[in-house]
This record gives sequence, structure tokens and C-alpha cells, in this order.
Amino acid sequence: MRYVLALFIYRVIFLLLTPIFLLVLLIRSLNHPEYRHRLVERLGFFPKSYKQGGIVVHAASVGEVIALKSFIEKLLINYPDLPITITSFTPTGSAQITKLFDGRVQHGYLPLDIFPCTTLFLHRLKPKMIIFMETELWPNLIAQCAQQQIELLLINGRLSKKSLTSYQKLSALMAPCLNRFDKILTQSEENLTHFLQLGAHESRCENSGNLKFDISVNEQVINKKAELAKLLVADDNQPKRTVWLVASTHEGDEAIALAAFKALLPQHPSLLLVLVPRHPERFEHVANLCLEQQLTLAKRSNNTIINDEQVWLLDSLGELMAAFALSDIVTMGGSFSEIGGHNPLEPALFNKPVIVGHNMSNFNEIMQQLRQENAIIELTNNTPTNESSTQLVNEISALLEQPKRQQMLGENALKVVLQNQGASEKTLAQVIKLLPIITSNSDTMPLGDNS
Repeated sequence: MRYVLALFIYRVIFLLLTPIFLLVLLIRSLNHPEYRHRLVERLGFFPKSYKQGGIVVHAASVGEVIALKSFIEKLLINYPDLPITITSFTPTGSAQITKLFDGRVQHGYLPLDIFPCTTLFLHRLKPKMIIFMETELWPNLIAQCAQQQIELLLINGRLSKKSLTSYQKLSALMAPCLNRFDKILTQSEENLTHFLQLGAHESRCENSGNLKFDISVNEQVINKKAELAKLLVADDNQPKRTVWLVASTHEGDEAIALAAFKALLPQHPSLLLVLVPRHPERFEHVANLCLEQQLTLAKRSNNTIINDEQVWLLDSLGELMAAFALSDIVTMGGSFSEIGGHNPLEPALFNKPVIVGHNMSNFNEIMQQLRQENAIIELTNNTPTNESSTQLVNEISALLEQPKRQQMLGENALKVVLQNQGASEKTLAQVIKLLPIITSNSDTMPLGDNS
């Protein structure tokens, strides 16, 4: 009874807030027009041409899409007769889906968790299964799926201590919501414990490992790397410049990186700083920050060869993995503030030494393994901008003078990635348990990609 009341209140509140949600999207679209494109999908109006009766996988943004790539490929192989639909929330996530799967999947924005919108969404697609990822808990949509006997799976489950504390205040709503999932697969034992503490039944939960380890280099990344590499070769007679890449930056990260870079230049004048802002709406702002520091700047969007420019701004989408491959040292943005960092495994896949700030709380288990293998450099506790910059200067200077240490850190990081792969296979096995593969003959289809 408490759950029914809590769900009713949730639905009423979200319905009343609908105009505000739409207004927020429109405001964001002032700097990022893609937010007002396909707005009807956020209300549940998916194209009528989309096939029904398949599997829906929700990947909120770019990082989730990349992490899901291996798993989605396995779904496409094992369920060739079912439509696979991938939903996202952000335009960058949408662009990444298009780039990675190029028409092999259906794609749209997950609707707002409002009763009429989700009702229309489910009516349009009539899925057999919906798969959510990490901490995507949408009580209204999940309740409707359970009522319609749609299989529900939460994969790569992640629940931080902070989120656990917040959700426990809404336990009357969240605990029953969790137990509408047919299975919850978590990233780690710690996350499994948190889901149990929130009220999930033990029989529904299992630690399957972290999908973010199951990354690989595909042909797209190889081709993109070759494309970017051509812009980095200004003169065959000049030695290759050392590239320091600062990836997925947020407000404040660039100030730290630029201060450190200016301090490094007297000793390392040929060092090239590559900045990759996390959000496209900040591209112009970051460009202005560089110019204010009186640094010479090249923009990827201009598609010009890098000569003696000091900073290269990757104001583009879908090129970060290729940029990792071309870098010498990588610093992960979002780790100098309350953001909690971004995935250090992506540069690790390319044998790169990785430096992170003091806050990598989004990747606690991954960081634990990287520390154990001496595969990461962490800056110390939360410090003012100037102190963070000083620490960066010291760490990067040391790496530039110790190429063998660079190599060792990169090799150790890659080892951590390779040793922990396999979560995609375990996740697929759970999908098959819930949604058995039907074939036209007695042979079963391959589990995973054996091609």
C-alpha cells in the first residue's frame, strides 16, 4: 500500500513538472540546438516505422554507449530477428549510437518518466525486454513494464554510498522499484551490497563485473586515428611533438590544465596540449579561455594542420578514443571537482599513462585495481586550483623525463583492462535466460561473437 501511494505521488509530481522539464530542454537548446530536435520522442512519440517486439537498451549518454558496445554487438548476433532499440538522453549519446551502430539498431530518446509519455512509448515499441544500465531507476516506466510483463534487467549496476543515502530516503518507492527487475547485475561486490541495503532481494542480484572493461579498438577508431594523425604532421623534418591530452573537461578543469601547461612550456616548448571538453556547448568558452591566456590555438572544426600552435581544441564529437591513441600522456577531466571523474580505462586501452585529480568517486572499484597494479597517477586531496596545477606540473615533468615510467604505467593499465574483461558475456547469458533464443532448427545460435 505504501508503494502504491508513493508511486501515485511520484506520477502526479512528474506530470505537474512536465512544463518545467520541457522548458529546461528548450533553454539548453539555446546553446546546443540538438536538444530541441526530435523533442516529440521525449514525449513518447517514436516513429511509427520502428519495428515492435524487440529489446530496448537504455544508455543515458556517451560513456554508457561506449561501455555497452561489446554487449550490443552480442545482442545483434544472438537476436538477429529481433529489433534492438537503443535509447539515450543526450544529443552526444545519440550521435555516438549513430556512429557506432550505423543503422543496425533503432534509436531514440527515452521519454520523460511521465505516465502518458511512457504509456505511448511502450505502446509504440511493445518490447519483450527493457534493459537499464547503472543507476537508471525510473519508477513509473519500471512499474508499467512489470504490469505488462515486459522482462526487466538492470545491468552494470552502480550505486554509490551517496546515491544509496539519497535513495534510502525514498525507500517506500525505490525498494519495490528494484524488485520489479527480473535480475540486477552489478559492477562489483560493493555495489551489490548497496543494492541489497536499498532493499533489493538477494535472489535477484548478482555481481557480473564491469562492462566498462569490455572496450576494444574497432575499425572506426583506427580510421579516425589516421585522419587526426595527418593533422599532427606539419613538417617531416621536425620531430614528433609530445601530446598531453586533457579529456572530458568540465568547468574549472581547463583553468587548472592551462595554468600547468604555461608552467611547463619554458622547459618543454614543443609540448602540445589537447583539450576535449565534455559538453559541446562549452567549446567556444574553452576556446576563449585559451586565447585569454595568450596561447596560440587550433580548432579541430577548422580541419587545419597543426604547425606551431600550442593548444589543439577538439571541438568535435566521437573523436576522443582516436585522440587517446595519438597522445603521450592523458589527464582525465571531471576528477578535480564534485563530478567524480570519467572512465580511465579508455586511455588505458591504448597503453597510455593516466593522471587523475583527487575525485574519481564514479570509478572506485576501477581505481582500486589500477592502484594495486601501479597503473595510475592520482593527485592528492582536494586543493585550490593553483596547487592542483602545481601537482600536475610536477607529475607531467617527471613523466616527460622518464619515458620508461610512461611505458610501465601504460602497460600496467592495459593489463588491468584485459584481466577484467568478460562482463558482456555474463550479461548476455542473463538476457538469454530471461529471453531464450528461438531458432529455426535444433542448433542454438552462438553465445557472443565467434566470427
